[in-house]
Amino acid sequence: MEEKEDEEDSSPEEYFARCSFTGSDSDQLTFSSGDRLLVHVKTSSDWWWAELRGVKGYAPASHLRQGATIEGATEEEEDASLEDPWQDEEYFGSYGTLRLHLEMLSDKSRTEAYQQVVLSNSASLRSKVVMDLGCGTGIISLFCAQLAQPSVVYAVEASSMAEYTRQLVKQNGCEEVVTVLQGRAEDIELPEQVDILVSEWMGNCLLFEFMVESVLLARDRWLREGGVMWPSSAALTLVPCQANSYFAEKMAFWEQPYGLDFTPLQPLAQQEFFTKPKFSHLIEPDDCLSTPCDVIFLDMYTLKVKDLEEIEGQFQFCVKKSGFFHGFTAWFTVSFESLGEEGAAVELNTGPESEPTHWKQTLFMLDRPVSVHTGDSISGSVLLRRNPIWRRHMTVTLHWKINSSKQETDNCQVGTKSFPMWR
Repeated sequence: MEEKEDEEDSSPEEYFARCSFTGSDSDQLTFSSGDRLLVHVKTSSDWWWAELRGVKGYAPASHLRQGATIEGATEEEEDASLEDPWQDEEYFGSYGTLRLHLEMLSDKSRTEAYQQVVLSNSASLRSKVVMDLGCGTGIISLFCAQLAQPSVVYAVEASSMAEYTRQLVKQNGCEEVVTVLQGRAEDIELPEQVDILVSEWMGNCLLFEFMVESVLLARDRWLREGGVMWPSSAALTLVPCQANSYFAEKMAFWEQPYGLDFTPLQPLAQQEFFTKPKFSHLIEPDDCLSTPCDVIFLDMYTLKVKDLEEIEGQFQFCVKKSGFFHGFTAWFTVSFESLGEEGAAVELNTGPESEPTHWKQTLFMLDRPVSVHTGDSISGSVLLRRNPIWRRHMTVTLHWKINSSKQETDNCQVGTKSFPMWR
């Protein structure tokens, strides 16, 4: 990273850490909440070249703020500096336009799973009270109204899309059944408790953006005793994988482009491309080095908001085929329980063996690939830690140990890496 010295601004800017961060390698700074950092170069919107007590390295821009330290700030200053920890204006603003709704509605696997669960349980939905939380354009509410005979569906939407949802409800002749309520789940008032709480709350790596908190708060307030949650449970799945084409595109490319040695750029490429997870990744089943396994399971009836702060899972993989271990790929499955004996359960799987969804999969790249062989074991843990300041963000930390099946002196390799996930 010697090149950074020449780029540094002669007048570094002073920033303070909003929250703690643990660097995953020697090029990243480790700091605690309230630490004073000097930012020399804003290398990208995500990572800045900074200095802490004479040590220089990369720091995630989302963890830094200008002004007084959090410890030294007044209550008013702190509130102002935090702005909106839920980033509601940005979050709900994005759902007030058609771009995301087009993406979600075009996802047949996702949308038809909700359609199927309503259709398969239509008899049991008769005369029931339903809440569709985060209803968007109201398609799940319309499925309920047209495919079943609930007494009422409360379609709750916080974004400005709610104005159009009311038009769509009327346009499809469902205004006698569907009532659209605009507001956050935490703020709305219903005239009664509900029998079924349905929501499409899942994000990348299952929890990202933490809409699930709103679902849990609505459950505790509005779901009657014995009521049903759709989805009823969720699982996060992980697999060690190869990513040859992505590694070649982002890292190996710099070895000799056009006959020139560009390898000094590889450390920068590693920082830029491998420090964050790769969203919208499509893993080929052949790139799975082992049988995938569920590492985290959520029961939507017993899960509590406080549980979301840190969720940890363990894994133990046996390598099925020799190859390069480039990282881990994650996806999720949600399950919808049936309503009584006449209904049917439904599952939505976002993994590589199913039809691709708009979530696809999430790839977490190691800093450098590791050669593994059939019979090797890869064990460890995954920790999803919610950002203490920016409540829709989280950090995924992976710890792993590779035990070689070969009889060698040094047959064990260990590693750890943290991946910040933010909007």
